[in-house]
Amino acid sequence: MEIIFLIARIVLGLYYLYSASNHFFQVKMMAGYTASKGVPAPEAFVIVTGILLLIGGASILTGYKPTIGIIALVIFFIPVTLMMHNFWTLSDQMMKMGEMVNFLKNIALLASAVMLLSIPQPWSMSLGK
Repeated sequence: MEIIFLIARIVLGLYYLYSASNHFFQVKMMAGYTASKGVPAPEAFVIVTGILLLIGGASILTGYKPTIGIIALVIFFIPVTLMMHNFWTLSDQMMKMGEMVNFLKNIALLASAVMLLSIPQPWSMSLGK
């Protein structure tokens, strides 16, 4: 089971690191979308959320200080999910459906991140051991 957990950690950590890289390499594009959602200081929001994803992804990938990484992900998911994927404010059914999918995806990822807290630390095969 340890190897399965390690593989899952690698996949999940890389997912978050990939998402973080988009926040850093696509700042202008993401800030435009963020601004369209009425978020103040959209470029700063994109960069800060990218840093949170970077911390969370690196922590899960390496197993180093997973509680801190999970806290970073929780801090990321709550405002991003509520501000960026607020499907309940939309009247266009296609846009509403797309935002609802992203909202639910984020809720599931948030739940999975919090669930990782139930695994005793330090995790096996991690830098935190």
